[in-house]
Formats: sequence, structure tokens, C-alpha cells
Amino acid sequence: MIVIYGIKERLNPIKAELSDIIHQCMQSVLGMPEDKRAHRFFPLAKENFYYPAGRSDAYTVIEINMMSGRQPETQKRLIKTLFLLLETKLNIAPIDIEITIKEQAPYQWGFRGMTGDEVRDLNYKVEV
Repeated sequence: MIVIYGIKERLNPIKAELSDIIHQCMQSVLGMPEDKRAHRFFPLAKENFYYPAGRSDAYTVIEINMMSGRQPETQKRLIKTLFLLLETKLNIAPIDIEITIKEQAPYQWGFRGMTGDEVRDLNYKVEV
């Protein structure tokens, strides 16, 4: 599950393409299937979105929630791939992008009536 925050005037026009880029990275780096896109956008009024000095109105926060199990190098590759593609495809400078990965144990995830540690039919690998 991925949550994206930004100033609404900047975020709204690029939501679809941003979602495509994020999902492309999730597929290429983590092996996520096409049908596992779960993105939530929070376009905010400028007065409700405080961000560090030196950033522009393009400042975008991406929070990636995932079950634990991915190797540090895999997570770093995901972050670096996102920086690269967001800059080349959407012209958002890396200084204006903040990415955090939040891992939770599989038993802390609930979906389809069970917890993540109980599921046996995932069509992707968690430990990559």
C-alpha cells in the first residue's frame, strides 16, 4: 500500500502518471504483479502542507507500506529507481521527493479475511 502526499495543484495533474511510474518500479524491482496496485493520493492545500526549506511546490512525499522481508539492497534499489524515473519522466527533482519505506511483520497485515502470515497464495515473493 502506497500513500502519496503533495500540493493539490501540482499533484492532481500528474496522479495517473505518477501512479504508473510507482507501480512500474514496484513491478521491476520487487516483482509485484500488475493487479496489485494500491495507491492512495492525498492532494493538500498549500497551507496544509509544510515542507523543508529549499524545496519547491513540487515537493512530494511517498510512503511505501510493505510486509517485511525485502533485503536492504532491494529496498535501496527501489528508492533509487523511483528517484530516477520521477526525475526523468515527471521532471521532479530528487530534492523535491521524499520516500519512506515502512515495514510491518506479515502478522500485522490483514487482507481477504486473514493475516499476512496466514496467506499461502500470493503471486509474488516478499523475500527478494
